[in-house]
Amino acid sequence: MILTIKEVRKKHGVTLETFYFDTGIHLARIEQGKTNISVSTLSKICNYFNLSLADFFKLLES
Repeated sequence: MILTIKEVRKKHGVTLETFYFDTGIHLARIEQGKTNISVSTLSKICNYFNLSLADFFKLLES
């Protein structure tokens, strides 16, 4: 899941700094596997990138 979040962020051309300023979420720690992610936080990340949770999990399967 960590790699997928990073891939989605990079695909959208969003820096970690921009993501943090827009959402208040420290994505770097999540991408590095230094913290667990809650469903609520994952939902916020998906919403930021206009992804549904279902679409995100489909990315994990592929």
